[in-house]
Amino acid sequence: MITAAQMRAARALLGIDQRQLAELAGVSVPTIQRMEASVDVVRGNVDTLMRLLAALESAGIEVINEGAVSSDGGRGVRLRTKLKPSESVAAEPSKPLPAERDDS
Repeated sequence: MITAAQMRAARALLGIDQRQLAELAGVSVPTIQRMEASVDVVRGNVDTLMRLLAALESAGIEVINEGAVSSDGGRGVRLRTKLKPSESVAAEPSKPLPAERDDS
């Protein structure tokens, strides 16, 4: 379905707050707050979840499930589950260059 992180990301992409999302979906603000406070997948009444997804879709948001591709190739946000060993090397923070001495 949809995760709490996807809900927050969708709101951020739309530039709306929880109240505005609640109005779009026809649900209460506390319902949106409970959904966004979920640890992972949002749980709730099926009707409420369907209203939320329909509201996001009508506003231009496509919820991309894990392992799925975007249907129209539009922009999106996805969190990778794991880094490959070759990608796990963190870049070292740059060190300041030593100051040159001027003994003139």
